[in-house]
Amino acid sequence: MDEISFDGKRYIALKQDIGNLPLIVVKAKNGYIACSYIDKETAEKVGDIAAFVSGVKCLDDLKKAKIRQATTWAEDLGIREGMSVKKALELMDIVTE
Repeated sequence: MDEISFDGKRYIALKQDIGNLPLIVVKAKNGYIACSYIDKETAEKVGDIAAFVSGVKCLDDLKKAKIRQATTWAEDLGIREGMSVKKALELMDIVTE
């Protein structure tokens, strides 16, 4: 496990080389951001709050990436295509009831 941080806020990150690109997932309190190895359709089916980026090869790339897709539940939190990963993680950290 790795960590990624934005302005001192730390998140657990998983980076695993599995093929031509690594699998990368960053966990927030109420969701996650993942590379496009993770399938949005499956995340939708199971009710995950999730957003997706593409073209990332390392955690530094992920920090600079923009959201490409999001599940319905992530969109309900205000996460949108083109949003920064930092902002999406902040929204995922808001406690929902």
